[in-house]
Amino acid sequence: MAATGMIIGQDGLARPAWAAIDPLLQAYYDAEWGMPVRDERGVFERLTLEAFQSGLSWATILRKRPAFRAAFDGFDPERVAAYGDSDVARLMADAGIVRNRRKIDATIANARATIALRAAGGLADFVWSFRPATTPAPRTQAEVPTQSLESTALSKALKSKGFAHVGPTTMFALMEAIGIVDTHLLDSHRRGTSGVWPPYPDSVSG
Repeated sequence: MAATGMIIGQDGLARPAWAAIDPLLQAYYDAEWGMPVRDERGVFERLTLEAFQSGLSWATILRKRPAFRAAFDGFDPERVAAYGDSDVARLMADAGIVRNRRKIDATIANARATIALRAAGGLADFVWSFRPATTPAPRTQAEVPTQSLESTALSKALKSKGFAHVGPTTMFALMEAIGIVDTHLLDSHRRGTSGVWPPYPDSVSG
């Protein structure tokens, strides 16, 4: 293990500890986390999963992701927005997902808010409009922030549009997941691979 806490895998690639052991997490880290997501359904799915993750491990959510997709009609906002009491009952009986009534209700409300946002350019453009001028440059996991001025502003703006379960920490996690910020550690093989940010900000040498 490197001094930064990175783990060098058998493939010679450096990853943070959270992505270095579990094959599912490693695959997610290597191929998806931090890559740009700019379509409505993709952003809605990740916003939903980040909200369900609150209080749980990401590994739990990732393992349940196929069940979430099946339960929520592929995260089609229009279909989820039309859910009624029978759908809520169905979801609360679905052992494949996280059965949390507040989060289920929030997902339905967020689908309706997503449709309403289309008149103002859509969810994806709205979320991406909170991209900061710079991105973090952490050398260790302890240096990775959990929220920012931008994630706090995004949280407030989404709540004003009718979204729920979109706190500043959850929104920062969303921003990390869809490439709005790059919090890959500087020694990670994934640093700068999104194409959104250079590997090393101007303020960082090396």
